[in-house]
Amino acid sequence: MYDVVLLTLGSERDAPGAGCGSGEACCGGQAEATKDRDDRCETPRVPVLACADALTARGARVETVTARSDAEIDEVLARLDGPARPDGLAWPDPDSKTRLVVAVAGDAQLRAVLRRLVRRYAPPPSRRPADLAENRTVPDLPPIGVLPLDPARSTTHRDLAAQLGLPRDPAAVAAAVLDGTPRRLDLLRNDGGSVTLDGALLGAASEDGRPLHWRGRVEVDDVVLSNGDDPLLACAVGNAGGYARLDDVALLADPDPTDGLVEVAVAVPVVTRSRLGRRRVRLEVRRARGRAASVLPRDEAPLPYLDDGVQGELTRKRSWWTEPGAWAVWTT
Repeated sequence: MYDVVLLTLGSERDAPGAGCGSGEACCGGQAEATKDRDDRCETPRVPVLACADALTARGARVETVTARSDAEIDEVLARLDGPARPDGLAWPDPDSKTRLVVAVAGDAQLRAVLRRLVRRYAPPPSRRPADLAENRTVPDLPPIGVLPLDPARSTTHRDLAAQLGLPRDPAAVAAAVLDGTPRRLDLLRNDGGSVTLDGALLGAASEDGRPLHWRGRVEVDDVVLSNGDDPLLACAVGNAGGYARLDDVALLADPDPTDGLVEVAVAVPVVTRSRLGRRRVRLEVRRARGRAASVLPRDEAPLPYLDDGVQGELTRKRSWWTEPGAWAVWTT
């Protein structure tokens, strides 16, 4: 018998991560873009109730919770804690009989919950325990059931659930949570205090959507993709494949959220001339894979970006690093 918490994120404007991704329409309504925050919309109740009914029919004790603040998310996550440790650190219970399902209207909402999980269980560097893997700063985070609230997004928008092949039907999600197995996935942490599940796309665009040139130093481990002198049209930092293309140009070659690496690509316009002297511009894509990546903007203007659908502006160096297999989803 499992206790299952079905978590949704509320629609109040201060709700963390309670949105569908910047610039998208969601839940049948209109989205409103805000800086460093997701768009807001009412959460559909039908899939949540259907999943709760399916879980209850299987004998699970189900509680539905709507969180409208980080503190309310943290109250739910505290139920996943393990027994008290001698070092006093909060640590997930690997044998917990409580399972968590997060109802999401977009990747940004799932990211919001993972961000709170990391903040709960990541020990401070000064208290790093001996039982933490050398290549990680967080322990194995508890597996999460993912309930997509808009099944159509699997074809109209390749959200992370679609990329991972996760079930979208509420009954199938319930079955995965109760009978499935955890699939462990890589997590990107960054020095801005957040996490990335899918990827980030950095670059500016004109009012009609055309990419604009910008400059920045882009590094992956010891490989320099741009030293800051090249005009760039885009930079993709990929854990999975949601940001693999820029229009018709393939940026990321083969992003894999289970290989322990981050793939980074920059698109550089290169001017050539034909024998007749005609000017032509082609895109050169430079790629590299590694454990860590960084982007340092060189222009005075802030550099816009999308990170798991969350819109923001970069004004200083941002670094990402890989936490191999740090988080997990329930799957069949």
